[in-house]
Amino acid sequence: MSIDYSKIPSPCYVIDEERFRKNLSLIKRVSDESGAEIILAFKGFAMWGVFPILREYVAGAAASSVDEARLCSEEIGSPAHTYSPVYKEADFKSFLKYSSHVTFNSLSQYRKYSSELKKYPDYVSAGIRINPEYSEVSHGIYNPCSPGSRLGVIADDLKNGLPDGIEGLHFHVLFESDSYALEKVLEIVETKFGKYFPKLKWINMGGGHLITRQNYDIDHLINILIKFRKKTGLHVILEPGSAFAWETGELVATVEDIVENKGIKTAILDVSFTAHMPDCLEMPYKPQIAGATDAVTGKPTYRIGGNSCLSGDVMGEWSFDSELKPGDRIIFLDMIHYTMVKTTTFNGVHHPSIGIWTRDNKFRLIREFGYEDYKNRLS
Repeated sequence: MSIDYSKIPSPCYVIDEERFRKNLSLIKRVSDESGAEIILAFKGFAMWGVFPILREYVAGAAASSVDEARLCSEEIGSPAHTYSPVYKEADFKSFLKYSSHVTFNSLSQYRKYSSELKKYPDYVSAGIRINPEYSEVSHGIYNPCSPGSRLGVIADDLKNGLPDGIEGLHFHVLFESDSYALEKVLEIVETKFGKYFPKLKWINMGGGHLITRQNYDIDHLINILIKFRKKTGLHVILEPGSAFAWETGELVATVEDIVENKGIKTAILDVSFTAHMPDCLEMPYKPQIAGATDAVTGKPTYRIGGNSCLSGDVMGEWSFDSELKPGDRIIFLDMIHYTMVKTTTFNGVHHPSIGIWTRDNKFRLIREFGYEDYKNRLS
């Protein structure tokens, strides 16, 4: 990693422009060679301060709310591909204003808004989310095909065919998956929903395509997409979230205190797991720290604690080559995708700053946060 962390304020999320561009180049290659449209999913990465870079490679984004759709219009410069589990009547006209594609989670939602959609036949394309009832996602809260799932229409719901006006299907059943998982899903989707393809214009294969992960079989993915497009004639859309910012940046923090209780040492930082890295507790997963390993007998070992008053704002254990002391930097790796979009100011702890390490090896501060940001969220 080329970043000089001594030049980064603490705490701060910092994205590396060089690594970001490398991911974008790979995603663009897949799109160009496969003929599929690949767009950014804001739910995984919405750091609009770097969208001028993104726009050099990608022309669209996926939204799940009016605010995300508006962000796409304002900062990407194109209407959004929008899907929401439910649309509020008060918001629907705004969705249409900012969207080129609107996908409905249920037939009842489509029926409710179909008359409004007919006013925009040349501008907005309607789709239905389908549930193929198959997913390789093992973690329960991320499996959209679990029994009784509220997400999508199963094949039995379409015994009377697709409603008039539906031009596309959308499925999202992957999570940080490879092309072989997609291949299995596509076989099931074709078996259950393939009879509707001749009436459609597009299919959105959702997110979870971790294209930029090391050893991802790019050529296999490209071949799958080419084969599917030739077979069906459909316009193919993918909307990864993690892949765009995967391993592109870190969260820089500082040790503020070391406390010890019955032989267990905890390094308390100027960041919080519950406020600034909530996905670590939600998934859960233990992030990597630069220069640290899992606990090793005989080496200085610490739990890492956050600066909120939540008892559970702690994770561990990590071992370091030398004893930690107040003032030491702790660098959490791969903290740009999903982590940033889920942050809060719980307890009034300041949100970390946001910055970019540019290609000419300089740090540029994009945003810092203070009291007004905390206060204005609440009333």
